Amino acid sequence: MIWLLVAVGGGLGSVLRYGTQRVAANYAGADTVMGTLAVNLVGSFALGFLLTLALGRFPVSNEIRTFLTVGFLGGFTTFSALSYQTINLLESGFFVSALGSLAANVILGLAVAYAGVVLARAI
Repeated sequence: MIWLLVAVGGGLGSVLRYGTQRVAANYAGADTVMGTLAVNLVGSFALGFLLTLALGRFPVSNEIRTFLTVGFLGGFTTFSALSYQTINLLESGFFVSALGSLAANVILGLAVAYAGVVLARAI
């Protein structure tokens, strides 16, 4: 059953990731990295927040936790997309954009994950 939950959660997360990328492309152009940044930041915050709650104050079953974290957020976040986009930017000569995108995803990702943990602990 847990395999099915991971598959369903991953499918839902992937669809939402695709939608986020489409919205970003409509506003910032087809080659934008903003969709990837958005899902990585939202996903980092959500993972920090949900796991802190699920493992602390509001425990949930392993099945629900796995559905949300491994399934949904695993399908939603996009480290592989970040890696590929960074390589494309580097190969195209956009070194500052590549490093800026990489730094924003990693540094801001850690910051919002921590914010999720802090917010969950405050509840």
